Amino acid sequence: MTTAQRFPDPYGHDGSANLADILERVLDKGIVIAGDIRINLLDIELLTIKLRLIVASVDKAKEMGIDWWESDPELSSRASRDQLTRENAELRAHVAELERGREHEPARAREPTEEEAQG
Repeated sequence: MTTAQRFPDPYGHDGSANLADILERVLDKGIVIAGDIRINLLDIELLTIKLRLIVASVDKAKEMGIDWWESDPELSSRASRDQLTRENAELRAHVAELERGREHEPARAREPTEEEAQG
């Protein structure tokens, strides 16, 4: 009996894992890669970079509470429409406020023309 026959193959019957199987497993379960980069000079921290990478399917990400792409106007047409609607409402409110302020300001007395002054 060889070593390969004693241990069960986790990826299939033929002993080779194809990329689709591996990708399906990763997306189904999710994987997190985290790391920090710190640059110090004489015990003075100059720069810290925190890296976090999550690889998962959309369904798994939503299950974990991650759905930022739904509210990003660059990635979602619905978010883009919502942003335009919100901006439009803000502009209309601002214009209405300006118009109300204009109605309440006293009418400016205009300078008489030369003909009116002489006449």
